[in-house]
Amino acid sequence: MPSPTRFSRPRFALLVLLGVYPLITALLYIVFPLTSGWTIWQRTLVIVPIMVTSMIWGLIPVLHKLFPGFINPKVRL
Repeated sequence: MPSPTRFSRPRFALLVLLGVYPLITALLYIVFPLTSGWTIWQRTLVIVPIMVTSMIWGLIPVLHKLFPGFINPKVRL
C-alpha cells in the first residue's frame, strides 16, 4: 500500500515564487521599452494576462510534473 501524501502549500508557493520571478523580470524587460510613455496601469494591463496565461498553462503544470515529491510530501504516521 502506498504511503499517503499531502499537498504542501508553502513548498508549492516557494516553487511558484522561484518560477515567477524570472518570468516577470523577463516580461518587464520586454514590455517596458515597447511601452515607454505609458502609465503603470497600462503596462500592467499588458503584462498581467501574459503572466497569468504563462502560469496556468506553463509554469504550474511544469512544477507539478518536475517536483511531485516535493509538493506532495509523504505523511509521517
